[in-house]
Amino acid sequence: MYAIVEIAGQQFKVSKDLKVYVHRLTNEEGTKVSFDKVYLLDDNGTITIGAPAIEGASVEAKVLQHLKGDKVIVFKKKRRKGYKKRNGHRQYLTQIVIEGITTTGAKKAAIKKETAEVATEEVEAPKVKKAPKAKKEDSVE
Repeated sequence: MYAIVEIAGQQFKVSKDLKVYVHRLTNEEGTKVSFDKVYLLDDNGTITIGAPAIEGASVEAKVLQHLKGDKVIVFKKKRRKGYKKRNGHRQYLTQIVIEGITTTGAKKAAIKKETAEVATEEVEAPKVKKAPKAKKEDSVE
């Protein structure tokens, strides 16, 4: 079972016992967090898609730690101009572990074979009636 969920403005594919690094959350370490913006659920081949989110579905997680990501060096240069700028950046992150995916209230929308067959059948174009042709009259003899 997995889900596509929005956490801190980004979408992640999560499953149970998965550790994920997300943008810094305001929750304390050791607290539990619930995310309600679940966009897709897959339960052993039964796929449920939200419009835009699935009502009643949520993902439960626990905050493990707050940390900083790897250093990224930003270096800008314009050749033959003497322009060089060097800047560094470390992103603030939060490590969470997914404890479970709750699907209470979620409607299961499995694709039926009958619906797929109807969608693939060719639809006949409507018949168009042509206007009658005008008769030629003898104008000059």
